[in-house]
Amino acid sequence: MQDFSYPDHEKEAIYRVIAERRDMRHFLPTPVAPEVLAKILHAAHHAPSVGLMQPWRFIRITDINTRRQIHQLVDKERVQTAQAIGEHENSARMAEFLRLKVEGILECGELIVVTLCDKREEHIFGRRTLPEMDIASVSCAIQNMWLASRAEGLGMGWVSIFDPVELGTLLNMPTGAKPVAILCLGHVNSFYKEPMLIETGWKQAKPLADMVMENQWKSTE
Repeated sequence: MQDFSYPDHEKEAIYRVIAERRDMRHFLPTPVAPEVLAKILHAAHHAPSVGLMQPWRFIRITDINTRRQIHQLVDKERVQTAQAIGEHENSARMAEFLRLKVEGILECGELIVVTLCDKREEHIFGRRTLPEMDIASVSCAIQNMWLASRAEGLGMGWVSIFDPVELGTLLNMPTGAKPVAILCLGHVNSFYKEPMLIETGWKQAKPLADMVMENQWKSTE
């Protein structure tokens, strides 16, 4: 049998970048080199997509006023999310959420909005029974960006606290298209040793053993 595996040092690099990827919130304003940004976007464009539909679209935000408007949309939703947490859990948990830093929109070197394209209903291959495979494909592109960014020494943070209709209107997106991520990308002072929500005590990660089943669903509750 032919061995298609990579050399050990290359395999170690792959597993290392996966393990050290972090959802970053703290950035330096240092610009991202254009050639590095191009490499990261190419990595995204190499992502797998169901039926080769390539539903991802990337809007690079270079206008400072648009960046500020996006920040305002996120901050408004941050408050509404806090209120929902308070209603669902308690006021202490709401206050704890409000103390979290949930984005770096005004500080990061690059701001990119990742969207689903319009006219996705035309793509049937792989989506007839699972139409959500369009967003699964976009998620693969975002993960590629995350890993490429970490390999380049850059931090990236995925912000999902926003109203997609309001953001779509702000960015003049066509009917049927939908924003799914605001990505903060840029240089950082350091990377979190653990995911930030673990470091801050907001939540603990579950072990892999709780996620793996055999043959049938098995509840771990």
